[in-house]
Amino acid sequence: MSEPAETRHTYASLSVGDRYTFTRTITAEDVRLFAEVSGDDNPIHLDAEAARAQGFPDAIVHGVFLTALVSKVLGRDFPGAGAVAVSITCKFLRPVPVNSEVTVEVQVAEKLERFQHVRMQVYVYRAGKMTMGGEAVLIPPKD
Repeated sequence: MSEPAETRHTYASLSVGDRYTFTRTITAEDVRLFAEVSGDDNPIHLDAEAARAQGFPDAIVHGVFLTALVSKVLGRDFPGAGAVAVSITCKFLRPVPVNSEVTVEVQVAEKLERFQHVRMQVYVYRAGKMTMGGEAVLIPPKD
């Protein structure tokens, strides 16, 4: 499912199994700006030589940058504007080199009737391999 950002899915309109994907390239400039805003200027993110000295083939994207992309999808695309994250948990499984294309996938795993929340599986892939996996609990947008 790929829909415009103005589409909103309420608790009633979501079904277990519904999914959404979003793909983008994370550039060196994106990583530089993220480092500046977050204050995480660890050289492994900004300098290929520093990354290689730590055993990586190139500079790598901040793991929480990937989490931020998940947050963007949940809050803007699916379920969309008005959604509130109650929790997002994840594991970083593989490094993502700077200038990589990644795909974020979110899928409704469970509807939590008591609180009208939704549990979603969240994944980030690079070159067909999962780089981050986890779950989010959300309050979907209201009508």
